[in-house]
Amino acid sequence: MSHSPATPDPVAPGQLLARGVCRHLRGHDFVTLVEFTPERGKRLDVMALGPKGELWVIECKSSRADFTSDGKWGGYLEWGDRYFWAVDADFPADLLPDGTGLIIADAYDAAILRMGPETKLAPARRRAVIQRFARHAALRLQGMRDPGAGLGPL
Repeated sequence: MSHSPATPDPVAPGQLLARGVCRHLRGHDFVTLVEFTPERGKRLDVMALGPKGELWVIECKSSRADFTSDGKWGGYLEWGDRYFWAVDADFPADLLPDGTGLIIADAYDAAILRMGPETKLAPARRRAVIQRFARHAALRLQGMRDPGAGLGPL
């Protein structure tokens, strides 16, 4: 019986931006999860947890069309203390709303050009988000170590 290795799925441009963002934030002592679901029906491109419990939401946009076709971002503001857009160097940054952070990224690194304003989460919301973040991280790690465990979607 012949067996050919599985071909990995192609990586989308937004996923490459997320990788660069995650690498950069690790240098600031943040840990990250990509495609984090804080509640049913919402998927954040990157959720970052800082060393003092800070929660940052980062949405990665790979093109003008990607940005203009996504009207859900306003519903993501309530999940973090700061909100950022991550785009590449060629993205028309003047399209991005005022009062949000800006990160320029590529697949390998990023730079924070503008901090998003801080809006502290309520303590109960912070606790719930951090607990969900920890569960997602643990389940993903377990799934990587034991793919046959049948953990199902998060």
